[in-house]
Amino acid sequence: MGTILGAVLAGGRSQRFGSDKALARLAGSALLDHAVASLAPFVATVVVVGRADAPVATIPDLPRAGLGPLGGIAGALAYAAAAGHDAVLTTACDTPFLPPDLVAALRAAGAAHAAEAPTVGYWPTRLAPVLLAHLDSDGPRAIRHWAAGAGVVALCPGLVLANVNTPDDLRRLAAARA
Repeated sequence: MGTILGAVLAGGRSQRFGSDKALARLAGSALLDHAVASLAPFVATVVVVGRADAPVATIPDLPRAGLGPLGGIAGALAYAAAAGHDAVLTTACDTPFLPPDLVAALRAAGAAHAAEAPTVGYWPTRLAPVLLAHLDSDGPRAIRHWAAGAGVVALCPGLVLANVNTPDDLRRLAAARA
């Protein structure tokens, strides 16, 4: 089996959070740092997509910024293909923890995303041209919609991952982990 690139999707505007949620602190570390650490055990290397500053290498969304998470996945897939990786494992900067069982299930499926958190996914690099073509069209920008049409399966329905969209979400997560 070939190498996997880990990619943290971090190009959002954090509108519901009210400030840059990638830098919001949980247990003394930024959410972005937690997301990077959550991918590290499963991949050859980790990058952050869609922001200029991060604790690891950064890459841009493709074909341009402002396309939502699909632009981040496209950027990661193109970068991974050019670097010789076989697949990309993604998470979002607001999803600080990944269960190892979920990662194993995603990889076993070959091309899959978490049903309740589609930014968490395993994407073979062969999907790069398919996704870029979709983004060049006027098609829907929802991960679930594109993934279903590309043969990417949704796994583990009902599995809810920690996700921080608002300051209240962060407070609840911090209290639950205390």
